[in-house]
Amino acid sequence: MGGVTSSMAAKLAFFPPNPPSYKLIKEEATGLLLMEPFPHRENVEVLKFPNRRGIEIVAMYVRHPMAKTTVLYSHGNAADIGQMYELFVELSIHLRVNLIGYDYSGYGQSSGKPSEHNTYADIEAVYKCLEENYGAKQEDIILYGQSVGSGPTLDLAARLPRLRAVVLHSPILSGLRVMYPVKRTYWFDIYKNIDKIPLVKCPVLVIHGTADEVVDCSHGKHLWELCQQKYEPLWLKDGNHCNLELYPEYLRHLRKFISTVEKSPSQRLSFRRSVDRVEQSRGSTDCSEKPRKSTDHRDKPPRSTDKSEKLKYHEFKFNNPEKLEKLRVQFDQTERSRRSVEYNDKSRSIEFQEKSRRSVDVQFERPRKSIDWLDRIRAS
Repeated sequence: MGGVTSSMAAKLAFFPPNPPSYKLIKEEATGLLLMEPFPHRENVEVLKFPNRRGIEIVAMYVRHPMAKTTVLYSHGNAADIGQMYELFVELSIHLRVNLIGYDYSGYGQSSGKPSEHNTYADIEAVYKCLEENYGAKQEDIILYGQSVGSGPTLDLAARLPRLRAVVLHSPILSGLRVMYPVKRTYWFDIYKNIDKIPLVKCPVLVIHGTADEVVDCSHGKHLWELCQQKYEPLWLKDGNHCNLELYPEYLRHLRKFISTVEKSPSQRLSFRRSVDRVEQSRGSTDCSEKPRKSTDHRDKPPRSTDKSEKLKYHEFKFNNPEKLEKLRVQFDQTERSRRSVEYNDKSRSIEFQEKSRRSVDVQFERPRKSIDWLDRIRAS
């Protein structure tokens, strides 16, 4: 039954270009693989390797001399890497990253037939190639999934706890949800991204056009809401399913995102701690009485000490009535002084807490304005 469902889903979900937009040729002098009709470039390598199912996968690796990060790009549905060739080269140049793009089983010059589980095997093979052939580490890889490519991207990302980041470009909640607004996940659905994205631990950037006629923008918004580490999303006004790369904001926002996630782990940890301190400050301001109660409790001496002191007091009372009266006067004076100090300290504490609350409110005001601005964009 699972195989029948998978084959039915493949007919509905996958549309490889026919014929492929490129051919593979082997240069006799060097033995290098080339993609015809594209000229050979020194920084572009054409690769062919098997996935765990024995299917031969074709990929292209674009090298940048100053790259700190490698982007693993899973393209959209009705495309192959021949159609993506120039975009991959341009992204590598402008983002200063190494980039590897590949064709799913049955796409371009990759062998086999397209299916959900084949694409999972395909992206795993590409990731393994990056580790073994180029020495790429999990911490330095960004997974980029466009449209149907968000499926294999999130499936792999959910299993890589130290991944640098994820970019979702016009992503889908699931295959069935593209066609029907279902409220639950069915067993026969494919690319259940809605269930996998909460498992992704790295920062996630979502990019979606507000006028997408293939995958409604609500898919991207819902996935963004489910992220563990949300990065400021990019909702491109009037953008459709196939033209987001043409917007100037697209490249600017991507560059800013990559610059942010490329910061050293200590810098990212420092940023998280500063955010946590703001949250803790808000929490302690809202519950200011709790620490005072615990402090008052600690100030009380042990019960056994209280009991022995009472016995001494009673002995002193009966034997030294005059001294007791003097002691009582001194005690009253001390108590009045202590209360005065407590009152002043409490006033200062309340004043400090009020300033702290105002400071926290100011710190959160800008993000609120930013979110309100995004809401107005969504509504327009």
